[in-house]
Amino acid sequence: MAAAADGFGISGVAPNVTLVSIRAADDSGSVYLGPMVDALTYAADSGIGVVNMSFYVDPWLYNCDHNPADTPQEQREQRTIVEAVTRALNYAYRKGVTSVVGLGNDHTDLGAPQPDFSSPDHPVGAARLRTIDNATCLSLPAEGPHTIGVSAFGPSGKKADYSDYGTERTSVSAPGGFLEDGYGTDRYRTRGNQILSAYPRDVAVEDGNVDADGNVTPDGAEAGVRKATTADGHIGYYQYLQGTSMATPHATGVAALIISHYGRPGPGGFGLNPDAVRRILEGTAAKAPCPEPRTVDYLKEGDDASYTAICEGTPDFNGFYGHGMVDAYAAVTRGGPYLG
Repeated sequence: MAAAADGFGISGVAPNVTLVSIRAADDSGSVYLGPMVDALTYAADSGIGVVNMSFYVDPWLYNCDHNPADTPQEQREQRTIVEAVTRALNYAYRKGVTSVVGLGNDHTDLGAPQPDFSSPDHPVGAARLRTIDNATCLSLPAEGPHTIGVSAFGPSGKKADYSDYGTERTSVSAPGGFLEDGYGTDRYRTRGNQILSAYPRDVAVEDGNVDADGNVTPDGAEAGVRKATTADGHIGYYQYLQGTSMATPHATGVAALIISHYGRPGPGGFGLNPDAVRRILEGTAAKAPCPEPRTVDYLKEGDDASYTAICEGTPDFNGFYGHGMVDAYAAVTRGGPYLG
C-alpha cells in the first residue's frame, strides 16, 4: 500500500503517505473482538484517514443471531461481536475514517453463503458444520456498515478462484494475485501471477525460508523468497502471495491517494469524508463487465465445482468487480465530480 518508491524492494500505490501499523492480531494471526475494536477506535481517535482490514473477527467466520448449531452461550457471543464491531465501524465513520475491507478467500457469494465448516476456530477441534442464513448471519468486518468491500482478480483480469464476491458486498476489485491465471499459456502457475509482498524476517525464519544468518534457504528459494540489501546494509525480504489480503491494500492505497489529493484540514485534522472517498473510488474505477458466459468454473485449474461462480449485474456494477477495478490515476485526475 505505502512502501516508499526509493528504488529498494517494492513500491506502494501511495508511497508518500504516512503508514501506521496498529496491531489487532495475536501471535497466531487471529483477530479477536477486543483488540480489533481497540485498534479501530484508536485509528479513529488518532486522525487516521483510511484503514486496511483484511481479516475476519475470530473465532466465527459468520456471526449468527440464533444458529441452531450453536449453544445459547455461543449465540450470545456472536450477537455481542456484531454489536461491538458495528459500533466501532460507526464510530470510525463518524470520525472520518474510510474502512476498506477484504471480502475473504472462501470463493463464496456473500449474498448466498456456503455452509461454514471452520467455526469456531478456537478452541482447536470445536469447528462444526453450520448452515448460514444470509439474513441473520454476518462475516465481520466485511459485512459491517460503512465498509468498502474488495474482491480480487488476477493478471488477466479474471476473478481469482478463491475470492469472495457478490452484488451484496462487492464495492470494487483490485489485483490480488491468481497463481492459476493464464491456463493454457506460459504464464500459468508462474510466480508473476501473484503479488510480491513484504516478508518479515522473523516469520521467514520461523517458516524455514531464511536461516539464522539471514540467508534465503533452499526451501525459500524454491518458494520464490527474495532478499534485497541496500548500500548501507539494510535488508528486506519479500515473498509472493495471493488473496483478498493483497487486493485490499491496493484499494486502500488508492483511497489514501484520494484523501491526500482532495482532502482538506478540518476539526479532526486533515481528511476527507468517507462517503466522498467511496464515491471517488467507485466512480473512477475502470468498468469491468461480467465474463461471457457468466458462469465461470475453475475445473481446468484444478478446483472442484464449489469454486464455480455466477457473475450477476451489469457492466457498471456486478458481483465479480463491483463498480470496477480500482484506478489510481483516474482517481486523482477525474475524481472531482464525485466529491459531492
